[in-house]
Amino acid sequence: MTLLLAFSALLLFAVLVSSLANRTILSTAALFLLAGFILGDGVSGLVPLTPGDPVVATLAELALFAVLFTDGMRVGWADLRSAWRLPGRALGWGLPLTLIITALAAHYLIGLGWIESLLIGAILAPTDPVFAAALVGNERVPPRLRQLLNVESGVNDGLALPFVMVFLAVAAGSADLHLGELGLELGLGVLIGVAVPWAAIMLERTRWFSASRHYEPLNAVAIGLLVLALGKVTHGNLFLAAFCAGITVATFGERQRESFEEFGELVAELLKLAALLVFGALISPALLASVGWLGWLFAILALVLARPLAIWLSFLRSGLGTREVAAVMWFGPKGFASVVYALIVLNSAIAAAEQVFTLVAVTIVLSILLHSSTDIVVARWFDDERETPAWHGAARRARTRLRDGRGARDDEPDETS
Repeated sequence: MTLLLAFSALLLFAVLVSSLANRTILSTAALFLLAGFILGDGVSGLVPLTPGDPVVATLAELALFAVLFTDGMRVGWADLRSAWRLPGRALGWGLPLTLIITALAAHYLIGLGWIESLLIGAILAPTDPVFAAALVGNERVPPRLRQLLNVESGVNDGLALPFVMVFLAVAAGSADLHLGELGLELGLGVLIGVAVPWAAIMLERTRWFSASRHYEPLNAVAIGLLVLALGKVTHGNLFLAAFCAGITVATFGERQRESFEEFGELVAELLKLAALLVFGALISPALLASVGWLGWLFAILALVLARPLAIWLSFLRSGLGTREVAAVMWFGPKGFASVVYALIVLNSAIAAAEQVFTLVAVTIVLSILLHSSTDIVVARWFDDERETPAWHGAARRARTRLRDGRGARDDEPDETS
């Protein structure tokens, strides 16, 4: 009940300041993360949560399912075909390069084994456009840059997921490694994610069925719930099923996508903010202190070296302008998918689970604080008509008056003459 009360109050406050947040460096994501940290067991103890609490795993699972479902709806096959060139560079080259560079830093700087290092790289490779909302939503930003960031962030969560699951299975030890079962789980997820929405959309197109305008937004909700339920029953991979279901709806059901878009985004945002609050409650001062200076150095390098270097290499001779490439290099925020993947690792049986979670947690915290507070600043690079601060105009008028005053004195006749 305390968690529900805290979330409700924070949500109301976030709504009231959302207009201000859209114009300044204030971030609602950072607000929920900070509130969770303060309310958690390590500070005030008002919301004492542990990684093993059922609410943590359930909320993380539902939230990532909703996020991947709505992300998939942004990138139907038609969208991918019409805008494959630049996102293809970011996904085909940038994603694996980011994974590898991050893994190298974890191995040689922290001393983790190769599998654990690759697991960290896979967890931190996805990006989240929520923490760069001002850049993606600014109409003065070049459309191809906004499309690039939207498509990349919508697809890379799903692409990184199989790597996270494989590396996690390998890290659990050879006795627990069942590649056949893992492959079946992933395959079932893809099958459910494609078959269920396709069948539902095809049924609605027959002469026997038709959704009313009032019930149309619930079509995608029903599809998502059915995919979730079947994934649970068959033990198919829920996250891959959600992502494939979103892509299938976007590909075959443009009307369903449009009717569900606004409602789906709101549901995903609610679950995402709730999960960030829970994630913040799991981070304590003791955890942050246990990272050590090498851990903080790793987190900084993961943000300012891994993604920027990978993107710079991926976009050589791409035709993008310098400012556009710089924006893509910087805006690789570690977002919600990384949060959930970190929670999955923390609840796993691998020996380095706590160390992996700690490194990922501090990197995500830094990313949320840095990226969500600099999106406005970078967006203004592309704003040719951006407003100047009031003090700038006052200072300019003062300089003009001073210059005019000096000119007037120079024009006055010399009394001695």
